[in-house]
Amino acid sequence: MTDKPDAVHPTDKTIPATANTRAVGVMGLDLQEGLQVPRRRVFAWAFWDWATQPFNTVLLTFVWVPSYLTSTFFVDPAVVGTPGEEAALGQLASSLGYGVTVAGLLIALLAPVLGQRADRAGRQKLQLLVFTALLILAQLGLVFVQPGMEWFWMGVSLIAIGSVFGEIAGVNYNALLISVSTPRTIGKVSGLGWGFGYLGGIVALAIVVGLILGGVLDGTAASTFQMIALGCTIWTVVFVIPIFLSVPEPPHRLTAEKVGFFRSYVELVRGIVRLYKETRPTFWFLLASAVYRDGLSAVFTFGSIIAGIVFGFGFTDLVIFGIVLNIVAGISTILAGRLDDRFGPKRVILVSIFGLVACTLVVFFGAELGKPLFWAAGIVLAIFVGPAQAASRSFLARVTPAGREGEIFGLYATTGRAAGWMASLLWGVFIALSGSQTLYGILGISLVLLIGGILLLFVKPPQSIPSRVG
Repeated sequence: MTDKPDAVHPTDKTIPATANTRAVGVMGLDLQEGLQVPRRRVFAWAFWDWATQPFNTVLLTFVWVPSYLTSTFFVDPAVVGTPGEEAALGQLASSLGYGVTVAGLLIALLAPVLGQRADRAGRQKLQLLVFTALLILAQLGLVFVQPGMEWFWMGVSLIAIGSVFGEIAGVNYNALLISVSTPRTIGKVSGLGWGFGYLGGIVALAIVVGLILGGVLDGTAASTFQMIALGCTIWTVVFVIPIFLSVPEPPHRLTAEKVGFFRSYVELVRGIVRLYKETRPTFWFLLASAVYRDGLSAVFTFGSIIAGIVFGFGFTDLVIFGIVLNIVAGISTILAGRLDDRFGPKRVILVSIFGLVACTLVVFFGAELGKPLFWAAGIVLAIFVGPAQAASRSFLARVTPAGREGEIFGLYATTGRAAGWMASLLWGVFIALSGSQTLYGILGISLVLLIGGILLLFVKPPQSIPSRVG
């Protein structure tokens, strides 16, 4: 990275399609070889992750949803303080799970096609702008969600819609990685974006804690959560500006065939079938990882709800809990690379998955031990999540045929979204079957992780990676 101008602007070149598959080798990264990418461009790209992280960390995971949307603010006042309160809170948590399930299905249906069409048209940056703006509007909408059951589904809808818009925007954000890296720096730059995301979440949560402890915000007032939603909206607006000013469109191919909306799904299925025939280990890893990665996401999405409803974590408790878990997850992710090199990615992933399953079961069967148990289990969960995520990318690289990196990593993202409804659905089902007892939702998450881990046991990396077939 340097502050000098580029020798060649990345978008000055176009990528011809390959003769057989019309796939782009390494997603056009080869055209960046020898270029000098300005440091300011790299940081401008990474700031998008910083800018959008408060939606996931503050609004979805640790503050707005667990302390407001699934709290007594949305329970009938006549039920609050009675034996029926826990069941009412459980119904809120279950309903949220169904809303997240719908969002996951929409992401699975829309993201692959929209991403493909943006790639073919060379308009990732424009699509990033559109869906980032829609994410901002969804966050702004949360400012107007008032206490009361009549507002609950508006809150769920905005959270679900924001998740859809954020995920689709993220597809295009990832595509822009090509514009800010070279084959020699892509790992470091990608890690920088990941790190900025963790850091942004930590800083945003720390600001919330500071305002609460300083008496500026009252954690027991609904207006506090409306102000937090407004603050997150402003945060996103300010920090997304650099990427649109400094980062160019990535290279695109001249001869890419235009494919209609529904035809895109046909092409996707054909790619998966071809992968099954040619590189079986890669196919099975994509399947296994799609399942357990959904469980990994659910650990953070619903863990805070369990903390608030089952273990009595207050507003400040949840925010501090979120800061600690983000720090632990960030450190463990950094260390995961060394563990991967020493023990291999498959072992790292399996230990992490079964460690997570064990932790969820400890929480379920030891719930009577209260907050100390959940604190300890939460920290251990955060330790395992980072290595599992980092080693998954490494494992896929080891079973990817030469010349098909772009195609395989695209399928990796797509299959992950396609399974993004499983854990949230089972979360809601287990709560419903238990008579609206929120704690039982953790069994749904545990089951998804367990299934993903078992599937991974049967994945055997090849001794050598085959070259492109055909």
